[in-house]
Amino acid sequence: MENYISNLSNIFMEKKSIRKRLSSYDVTGGNDDRIYIKPGESRVIADIDAAGIINHIWMTHMNDEFKEEKESLRKVIIEIYWDNHDHPSVQVPLGDFFGMGHAMTKNFVSAPLQMSPEDGRGLNSWWPMPFKKNAKIKIINDCETMLILYYYIDYEIYKEIPNNFLYFHALWHRDCPTDGKNREDFKTHHEWCFEGQNTTGDGNYIVLETEGKGHYCGCHIDIHNFSDSTEWDWPGEGDDMIFIDGESWPPNIHGTGTEDYVNMAWCPRQEHHAPYHGLLMGGDENWKGKITYYRYHIQDPIPFKKSIKVTIEHGHNNHRSDDISTTAYWYQTLTEKPFKPILKVEKRLPLKKIINK
Repeated sequence: MENYISNLSNIFMEKKSIRKRLSSYDVTGGNDDRIYIKPGESRVIADIDAAGIINHIWMTHMNDEFKEEKESLRKVIIEIYWDNHDHPSVQVPLGDFFGMGHAMTKNFVSAPLQMSPEDGRGLNSWWPMPFKKNAKIKIINDCETMLILYYYIDYEIYKEIPNNFLYFHALWHRDCPTDGKNREDFKTHHEWCFEGQNTTGDGNYIVLETEGKGHYCGCHIDIHNFSDSTEWDWPGEGDDMIFIDGESWPPNIHGTGTEDYVNMAWCPRQEHHAPYHGLLMGGDENWKGKITYYRYHIQDPIPFKKSIKVTIEHGHNNHRSDDISTTAYWYQTLTEKPFKPILKVEKRLPLKKIINK
């Protein structure tokens, strides 16, 4: 079998591909090794007509006057199209695509995604992305200033790609705020935090909902707890529920809590990044402010034949009203159903006000 993906167990095997790279290097031989994208402009930075696999993407950016425009990582969008499809299979704000939300960067290492020094501004993706005929990567600049972008797109060309491969997908979603319940409607704080029965999954936050054949490979979850409560304010008491091929509740994959889904325990705040799970930010005291978890199903992808709906409660029984966003990663067949349009730029930006709950 052709050695398509290299790792330490097979790196000694002969490769039959041609290694190539697209980058922002200065074609004049100078040192202006970047491209400039005007406000409101989109730019195709890769248009590959061949059969191949993108193995690695690296990017970094700045804006006018060599500064980063505030919250630019949510203002810039990356879209990826496969095999001349007319709608994208990847549609994510730039920072979120590379593994962290909140329009922030931070040094961390996971298996598929890494943010590297200085201050996490070296953005890396190692997701393998195969294609049969064409790969197109587009950058959309919704900043108010010029986007100055540096990039490498490393890929291999093959004579052909096997017919049983699936296409890489990624999609960003946000509910701000989630549709929760008022604390004042409960007799006690304990009742609001822990009581009630969710026996349908209705009202859960939706990480991913798609039709086709493929397998889900995980997500990162970005929570902004802007509550003004002084009582116990842990936002992670939500069970994950993953519905495969239209199954009814309870699904075969049903979890026990947010921190359990991301393979941690006991309301964590300690930062940790492992190959397949991590906590990049644990929030401030009483879990206030910004939190980022990730869980990548690399060793345990979740297959589906017709459809999948990946959900998680926002607080037990969906009682909480936090700002939650996620980026889901998965492989599947190409479908004719396009994504919903991504939120307008003002709806993508981090919160500025406290949500009273």
